[in-house]
Amino acid sequence: MSNLHDVMEHNRKFVDDKDYEQYLTTGFPDKKMVIVTCMDTRLTEMLPKALNLRNGDAKIIKNAGAIITQPFGNIMRSVLIALYELKAEEVFIIGHHQCGMTGINPETVVGHMTERGISEGTIKTLKNSGLNLMNWLVGFDNVRSSVENSVHIVRNHPLLPPNTPVHGLIIHPNTGELDLVTDGYEALRELQKQ
Repeated sequence: MSNLHDVMEHNRKFVDDKDYEQYLTTGFPDKKMVIVTCMDTRLTEMLPKALNLRNGDAKIIKNAGAIITQPFGNIMRSVLIALYELKAEEVFIIGHHQCGMTGINPETVVGHMTERGISEGTIKTLKNSGLNLMNWLVGFDNVRSSVENSVHIVRNHPLLPPNTPVHGLIIHPNTGELDLVTDGYEALRELQKQ
C-alpha cells in the first residue's frame, strides 16, 4: 500500500475514534514562543519533548537547517506574524548537531536535480535569471555560526517588536541536550545598559 493510502486509512480511523480530542487547543501559543528549527526527522518528536512542549505551546517553523537567510523572506515573515498576530512574545532559533546542511555542496545538489530529471536548460535559465542558485542552495560550515547569524538577522530586523527576546540554541538530535548559544534576555539587558 502507498504512503498516501496508509495516511488516508489512518486518518479516517483517527477522526472516527475522535483521537484528535487530546490535541485540541487554540491557534495561539500557550507559552508565547515562536521557534525556528530544522526539518530533520530526528527532531519531529525529540525537540518538543526536550523543550517540554505540548500541542499548542509554541509556533514551530521548520526549514532545512533552521536558517534565516534574509530579513524579508518567508521564515522572517512567519516569525513576525507569530509575534504580531498570534500572541508569541519571544523567538527561539534552534539548530542541531549533525545537520545535513553542514557543508552541503550546491553543485552536488544541482547534480542530483539533473539526475532526477531537471534539464540543464532549466538550471541555466535560473542561473541567468538573476537567481544565484549556488548561494540559494548553500548550507553552512558551522551550526553555531549559523544560529548566531539567524539570531542576528532577527534581533536587528527593523520590524521586530522592541524588547523581544531572541534566543539561540543547538539541540543534539539523539539525546535532546540543549547548548545555549545566546540568551535573548541577557542580550536585552546589555542593550538597555547602552
